[in-house]
Amino acid sequence: MRLGEILVAQKLVSQEQLRLALEEQKRSGRRLGRVLVDLGLATEDKIAQALARQLSLRYVDLRQHSFSRAVVAKLPETAARRFRAVALEERGATLVVGMADPTDLFAFDELTRILKRDVEPAVVGEAQLLLSLDQVYRRTEEISGLAKELEQDLGGDKAVDFGALGASLGAEDAPVVKLLQSIFEDATQVGASDIHVEPQEDRLRIRFRIDGELHVQTEADLRVAAALALRLKLMAGLDISEKRLPQDGRFHVVVRQNAVDVRISTMPTQHGESVVMRLLNRSSGLLTLEHLGMPAAMLARFREILGRVSGMVLVTGPTGSGKTTTLYAALNELNTPARKIITVEDPVEYQVAGLNQIQVNEKIDLTFAAVLRSVLRQDPDVILVGEMRDTETAQIGLRAAITGHMVLSTLHTRDAANAPTRMLDMGVPPFMVASALQAVIAQRLVRFVCEGCAEKCAPSAQEARFAESLGLAAAAFKQGRGCGHCNNTGYRGRGGVYEMLEMTPRLTQAVARQDVGAFVAAAREEMAGRTFVQHAAALAAAGRTTLHEVMRISQSED
Repeated sequence: MRLGEILVAQKLVSQEQLRLALEEQKRSGRRLGRVLVDLGLATEDKIAQALARQLSLRYVDLRQHSFSRAVVAKLPETAARRFRAVALEERGATLVVGMADPTDLFAFDELTRILKRDVEPAVVGEAQLLLSLDQVYRRTEEISGLAKELEQDLGGDKAVDFGALGASLGAEDAPVVKLLQSIFEDATQVGASDIHVEPQEDRLRIRFRIDGELHVQTEADLRVAAALALRLKLMAGLDISEKRLPQDGRFHVVVRQNAVDVRISTMPTQHGESVVMRLLNRSSGLLTLEHLGMPAAMLARFREILGRVSGMVLVTGPTGSGKTTTLYAALNELNTPARKIITVEDPVEYQVAGLNQIQVNEKIDLTFAAVLRSVLRQDPDVILVGEMRDTETAQIGLRAAITGHMVLSTLHTRDAANAPTRMLDMGVPPFMVASALQAVIAQRLVRFVCEGCAEKCAPSAQEARFAESLGLAAAAFKQGRGCGHCNNTGYRGRGGVYEMLEMTPRLTQAVARQDVGAFVAAAREEMAGRTFVQHAAALAAAGRTTLHEVMRISQSED
């Protein structure tokens, strides 16, 4: 039976849907399975399972498969990506290989030739396969090898020869270039948000921040540190002769046809220059409000507030909690030809068409306050201020909100209830806060349980008491046991948890009177049952995250 007939027989698609898909297949030349997925008529998993039945082959769900690095390494990465395949397990003299399209006889023959042994094909989903390839083909050994090669290239002298190294920078085979390329490729494959290059007393340590946690990627000889720092400073246009002062810059690289913006910060330490790079993948695009993960009722209210002509909306939370992502999701919705939007940031994190984005530069006195004064003469409808850093910036922003502009900004407070009182502490007149502030959103990021190794778990005694305090004593919790998909952490991916305080007449009057105690008490009543801790607890009860993560973000609230 053909694939289409099997899908019809299993009632996965109708005859009419199959006819439409076959017509599209003739027009585009794509495989029938891909056409059905692109048209939204069937899921990739269902098609893969049907294909396995058609060919009497085994179907493997890669989300549930525990990879062996030794087995995976038997198939080179270039061949795995070219033929959409991955080595799964050894069975005596036979190697089980997962293939997205086992009907491709040329690919099967090439895999047999490359592996030099009998191959037993299994069917896997293509999307799952591509994600798995990014996880299992890590470049740890390659990076360590390139670091050793660079160490030998530099010789025994700890001082870097600027002339010789500068002359080799244009050569693609220069060890420092190859090392950096491998580091960036590995970091983007595993979804790292930051790369830390840290010289220690006797070695160089390179770490990646993945899902908010730092993981050691490799360690190398300390002599490599100066060469890496020099090359990165050249790429960012920084002063290579200055090693005593911190420097900041940015550049962009292309990794596997993806443009990645890199923000770089250098800091002199006792054993050399520490370099931290923040990675922003342009190809991933901006999140929309729907994809932030806000509760439906909160999202509806947030949209209504954003649609107002004037007022201020603050997003609060610690560094790295996703505040900028939330604000840009809001701007993404407001970004229409009918609105003029100006952003004032330090630094500009996302470059978006249609926005007028301004980079603050305090070295030339281009401060937030100085820019904001001029911005108001540019006839904007919406203004994004990167951060309310001082009293002057806060007052100008609030004045803009009072005089007919929608102002979005961030503030560092632990929750939504403390944001208005923080502005009062900064010396902002109470009437300005009461008149302009519309809403405050507080947020945190929690790690999600890895779907590939999630399993039910019993909470510890401490977790059980915590769950009972949240009314979740009867919930079925999950945790990840650790697998190849999540680097054995049990977590894969992160998402936001939110709370929103909308300014009511009662809250506005408390702010105007500067009655902090009454305001905080009323704010907590308004948000009862709708805090970000409760949002995280609901995710834990649904098995999306763990009680450990809920306890972590609630520590400041305790």
